[in-house]
Amino acid sequence: VQLQASGGGLAQAGGSLRLSCADSGRTFSNYNMGWFRQAPGKEREFVALIDWSGGSTYYADSVKGRFTISRDNAKNTVYLQMNSLKPEDTAVYYCAASNNFYRNYKRYDYWGQGTQVTVSS
Repeated sequence: VQLQASGGGLAQAGGSLRLSCADSGRTFSNYNMGWFRQAPGKEREFVALIDWSGGSTYYADSVKGRFTISRDNAKNTVYLQMNSLKPEDTAVYYCAASNNFYRNYKRYDYWGQGTQVTVSS
């Protein structure tokens, strides 16, 4: 598994961004995928996760109803659609892969490099 995240940038509060995370390996569909974020001086936190089939998803309360995680196994890509962005969403966002279906970032084995999301008020 080799993950490459993209799509971050600068958005205004209330705006939208879509993050992508592509896997250049051959086993993407075997893994559950998560998105996490880390703001300066804070611990990495869970954002959303999706199981290997795309049939189950789970969200942090702070993003529920605003963010949507999805995946396309044919393209080896997982997405995070972020709507109604808030300044507190500002962070570096990471995608990660795991055989487990957990919110705990320590359970994830493979990580992308991170993409910066900045939301201005």
